[in-house]
Amino acid sequence: MASKTRQFTSIIRYSIGFSLMSIFSVFYLPLMILFLPSRYIRIRMGNFYGKIVGPLVLRSIGMKANVHHRERINANYPAIYLSNHTSQMDPLIAIWICPFGGCGVAKKEIASIPFFGWTYTLAGHLLIDRSSPEKAISSMKELARLVKELNLGVWIWPEGTRSLDGRLLPLKKGFVHMAIETGLPIVPIVVKGAHVRWPSKTKLLYPGTYDIEILPKVETSHWKKETLSEHIAEIHQIYNNALPEDQQSPAKLPESISSTNQPKA
Repeated sequence: MASKTRQFTSIIRYSIGFSLMSIFSVFYLPLMILFLPSRYIRIRMGNFYGKIVGPLVLRSIGMKANVHHRERINANYPAIYLSNHTSQMDPLIAIWICPFGGCGVAKKEIASIPFFGWTYTLAGHLLIDRSSPEKAISSMKELARLVKELNLGVWIWPEGTRSLDGRLLPLKKGFVHMAIETGLPIVPIVVKGAHVRWPSKTKLLYPGTYDIEILPKVETSHWKKETLSEHIAEIHQIYNNALPEDQQSPAKLPESISSTNQPKA
């Protein structure tokens, strides 16, 4: 009986959230089409859309975030904003927390999601074709060019895919290439507990609180391609230190850094 009640209430909440997103998207899509010649304007229009729709939809499905050190988002702009990827809520968190002038990076399949994907694409954010390493690298180089040209920040999920159990996955190398190309600092954003509120691959909602912590920036001006694996390990360790035990990576880290793995939460 409890399971059926959960399914029913989840469907109601999900329907309300999707309806709100659809209403705002119907209003914004024509505006973005009007500004197709200017990616600069469309990105910032998309940011404005996200500041309204993200928190509105999250609240409508019963989710409340405790955001810690949010001032670090704008204080370090422009930057490469990294976030762990654990739940269905992540896109909503991203469009809400991402600063004005922040450009998202997501796999091209997101463009097919009704309303959200259409708005995301028209807003000028980058879609990466991960069908081959060559296409993915080409997409990242194009984004690096836009970052410099339009003075953009970048939002990336460095794991490359959503974790099924909330634990940190191995990090892909794309964010390191982006940092080396742009010279922008890294601002780690740690999402805790969202994976139990809206588990991956389901439409079951468990309303309640979760935490978003913005960590101090990491300078990347000294990063080099020759030491790429060291930079990935450094950021991976920062996340593991900040995550609660049930979200820390199960993967064994290099011995040179594993001794520093002392979680803060």
